[in-house]
Amino acid sequence: MYVSLHTHSHYSLLDGLAKIPDLVNRAKEIKMPALALTDHGVMYGAIEFYKTCQENNIKPIIGCEIYVAPRSHLKKESGIDNKYNHMTLLAKNELGYKNLTKIVSIAHLEGFYYKPRVDKKTIRKYAEGIIALSGCPAGILSQMSKKDKLEKISETALEWQEIFGQDNFYIEIQPHEQIDEIKKMNQTLRKVSQATKIPLVITTDSHYCLKNDQDAHEILLKINTASTGKEDSGMSLKDFHLHLHSDEEIRKLMPNDIKAIDNSGKIAEKIDFKFKFGEYVLPAFPLPDNKTDSFEYMKNLVDQGFKKRYKNSDTKAKKQVEYELEVIKKTGYADYFLIVSDMINWAKNQGIMVGPGRGSAAGSIVSYCLNITSLNPLDFQLIFERFLNPERISMPDIDVDYADDRRHEVIKYMVDKYGLDHVAQIITFGIMKSRMVVRDVTRALDYPYAIGDQIAKSIPMGMALELALKSSSDLLGLYNSNPDVKKVIDMALKLENVARHASTHAAGVVVSKEPLVNYLPLQRSTGSSEIASTQFSMYDVETIGLLKLDVLGLKNLTIMKNATRIINKVYGKKIDVDNLPLDDKKTFELFRKGDTVGVFQLESEGMRRYIKELQPNKIDDIMAMVALYRPGPMEFIPDYISGKISGKETQYLHPKLKPILENTYGIAVYQEQILQIARDIAGFSYGEADVLRKAIGKKIKKLLQEQRKKFVKGAIEFSQIDKTLAEKLFDFAEPFARYGFNRAHAACYAMIAYQTAYLKANYPAAFLAALLTSEQNDLDKIAVAVNEAEKQNIKVLPPNVNESFPEFAVVKTGKKETIRYGLMAIKNVGVKVAEIITQERIENGAYKDLKDFIKRLPTNVLNKKSLEALTFSGAFDSFAERNQIFESMEEILNYVKAKSKASKQPDLFGSTNTKVEDSPFELKTVEPANKRKILAWEKEFLGIYLTEHPLQEHMSYLKNLPLNTASLNDRLVGKEVYLAGILTECKKIITKNNANMMFCRLEDLVSSVELVIFPRILENYQSLLVPDSLVGVKGKVNLKDGDIKILVDEVEEINQQKIGAEIIKKHQANQTNQIIVTIPRNSKKSLLEKIKDILESNPGACQVILKIPINGNYFEKRLKTKVEPNTNLFQELKEIVGSNNFSI
Repeated sequence: MYVSLHTHSHYSLLDGLAKIPDLVNRAKEIKMPALALTDHGVMYGAIEFYKTCQENNIKPIIGCEIYVAPRSHLKKESGIDNKYNHMTLLAKNELGYKNLTKIVSIAHLEGFYYKPRVDKKTIRKYAEGIIALSGCPAGILSQMSKKDKLEKISETALEWQEIFGQDNFYIEIQPHEQIDEIKKMNQTLRKVSQATKIPLVITTDSHYCLKNDQDAHEILLKINTASTGKEDSGMSLKDFHLHLHSDEEIRKLMPNDIKAIDNSGKIAEKIDFKFKFGEYVLPAFPLPDNKTDSFEYMKNLVDQGFKKRYKNSDTKAKKQVEYELEVIKKTGYADYFLIVSDMINWAKNQGIMVGPGRGSAAGSIVSYCLNITSLNPLDFQLIFERFLNPERISMPDIDVDYADDRRHEVIKYMVDKYGLDHVAQIITFGIMKSRMVVRDVTRALDYPYAIGDQIAKSIPMGMALELALKSSSDLLGLYNSNPDVKKVIDMALKLENVARHASTHAAGVVVSKEPLVNYLPLQRSTGSSEIASTQFSMYDVETIGLLKLDVLGLKNLTIMKNATRIINKVYGKKIDVDNLPLDDKKTFELFRKGDTVGVFQLESEGMRRYIKELQPNKIDDIMAMVALYRPGPMEFIPDYISGKISGKETQYLHPKLKPILENTYGIAVYQEQILQIARDIAGFSYGEADVLRKAIGKKIKKLLQEQRKKFVKGAIEFSQIDKTLAEKLFDFAEPFARYGFNRAHAACYAMIAYQTAYLKANYPAAFLAALLTSEQNDLDKIAVAVNEAEKQNIKVLPPNVNESFPEFAVVKTGKKETIRYGLMAIKNVGVKVAEIITQERIENGAYKDLKDFIKRLPTNVLNKKSLEALTFSGAFDSFAERNQIFESMEEILNYVKAKSKASKQPDLFGSTNTKVEDSPFELKTVEPANKRKILAWEKEFLGIYLTEHPLQEHMSYLKNLPLNTASLNDRLVGKEVYLAGILTECKKIITKNNANMMFCRLEDLVSSVELVIFPRILENYQSLLVPDSLVGVKGKVNLKDGDIKILVDEVEEINQQKIGAEIIKKHQANQTNQIIVTIPRNSKKSLLEKIKDILESNPGACQVILKIPINGNYFEKRLKTKVEPNTNLFQELKEIVGSNNFSI
């Protein structure tokens, strides 16, 4: 029986098309008893492939098509070492698998040059346990057949046979004899086989599943090489038939090679390798010299931690910690806890901020005592079994957040402690999603860009293409009416979800007991890290039993660390964020105002509105909002808020539900509440209850039915209730179990939210300075943070070489606080230059003037780019006017050049001559830069307008417009809007039809938006569309890839003559014909009175509709009072009802 021993999946990136489930299903259809996976130079898909084959009763064969270097793989000389040959290797047994992972790893880590190459010497060293096939037409013997004599080819074949062993090397031929070159190769290789007695084997070098996948495969190759249409990709395989052949097909194609066909099945029978899933291979924690038992050592550390965390009289905590220790001893995870605890404690000792916890690990008192987490599980009613279930043992998962600017130090510590060959980062794969693949296919087919763009825009964000065809009538109409669209979509359907590239996972790190290459193949990490990356994804790493750690970088921890450092320096106070009072008035006042810009998890507009409506007064409220503000459970937020605000008694199906749900107003917000319901009503243990929770979450019908039956039976017996009520209780719990959030995770994230809010409420300048430092590479977020500072009457000052530090800093003068712009946030300055400027000032005093500055700094800092950046940003304003310095730049740079030359030239006595003129340069007398030029410089080098906005003089006009750029949202998509502001960017492009179109950025006082100006519109308004123009634009709101854009229809110049009430009224009349105000549920009567006052103070002609909640539904009432629409009116209404309850 024929078995495919040379098979590629989509993990042969942008070369193989077949996804592994499709590949295995096809093998099953053609009754293939075994199947090999041999991707190019990698083993990415090995675990997925192995499991999928097992599920389908097909014998999996793990292999790889390697690249053999022409000489030592350490040599990397152009023109010689970029040539290589292919060879197919299969793991025969466990030793063969380990040797294969070593060969593949060495190829990546040592031999990578264009491709991951490995030399003959290395292959010989690790050949045992491997079956080798001589390779495809790019194989060594195949290539030799084109130029070498039979005798030489035979010698080479015998050498390879000697390397792998007599029964472990085969000469590979392929059935593509419709190609003359392949036919000649096969003829020669048959002769080599006869001469050497080395058996032949047939393979097909499969790259896709079915014959009709060939066109899609050609498109994939064009995407790989970025070629289009009729261009030769340089990789075309259209003359080959590379589908998965059946036994019948092969025998028809190669009727004279029956023995070679049968050899494929015989090789498959020789394979005797199985992964050992379910066995954990945890590394041993290196114990101190006088310790030998890891559990006893861990227990001793827990005892020490317990004394610090709890009083001896706390019997509940004592009983719980003893129980947890017993479970950990039974499961054998002591080393795991020690490894994580050691990593966290090292980080804290280095001053690296660590989060209070993450996920279910915070439910463990052992974690708390080992300093892994900093929340007392008993205070937050957290459940240990949600973390480590003694009744269904699986590897615990402790994820840890570290300050993102120092995460790399933690990983380096792990490498230093356990060894470079025992620690690796984890790979992840980018796949071709629906919108992207449609654009790629359009480009590869050389179709007009507009076709791909039209299709992509018809696919809802994040939706699979097949589902989009079913749910979008527009897309289906295009598909049925346009042959080009049909072809693009048909191809895209085959390419969707194919792996496109590999990268390094943002958090995953693996630590092993033995060198990692004994378990899996490695490769270089993306970037410059010396630490390798696994070739198995995160879940596959866990599947083979390795210890996976999530070492996450969290920006908010960096912000808090910087904020506490500033607080200590400026105010002389040491803040320990892990021990803050949880009833701080200022903090809860901030929450109640919805003033949560910069606050972890609570920044979005929707979250700010809900927090404001909720009026939180305890951390449990923040926990609940963190848990509920997600798709699905969001529908329960109004009920939760209503329960809190109204104070009404909640009705429960059973009295036992009250103590479990009363703190969350009858809503099962957390998974832990489901566990409690199962325990208290159905008599489950917490371990059994967690099995129930997982069964509901996985939606496996059979498993769900079993758990339902068990719950109902348990409830009848344990709570003495009838079957009807028991079933109602299960039905009540089921949706919450599906949506419920991990309470421990909510507690940890609510704590970080509280910590950031505390710092903002009590030390706003320090917090915002730290926020600005962290956001310095995101201009939109810098603008938001500066705006936030202005709201709090904290001025952000331009950089100043005598006051600025590399980071944003707080300057305190008496009671007044300002924030000084950070030097490293200036374009073209950078961290190193900023640090040198600051350090010199700290060590030797403030700079007296520009000459003093130039004299004191090393010449490598004083280049044209950095000096101009410091000038234009205002960092030299205390020395001289900006334009004066700019116009004198040539003289300044000449002095720097002379200074540099003098410092390198020795005098008569051999000393370095560092003297240059005492009066190095004089600044020219020139006209000062005008305001417009200064603001343009600020915008270019700081990314924002800082001293003043160029639109300041037009504020009265802009503030009265109904909309600004920050008001745009997805509810306005397709609607016509009018906006006004300044054009900060204008980029012209040429379309495929050779017409000009333009992209501009319009900025107003609040934010900015991209404008799209198509050719016809550009013709009419080209003279107005230039940078720094003040314009008004009318256009339709468009949403593309999650970004709001305006498709412009009209443009007008805005000047003082045009700024008048008639323009405002014109656009208000055109744009706003009705205002809809939704009254939040359970609102007080006073809210309606406030709305009435606001409306009556803005009389006009615009209709107002009130949506009033009555018995769970909304009743619409058209008011007689009509209003004049304007921004102030809109803002006032949003303030009292929330942005989501207001629309126009």
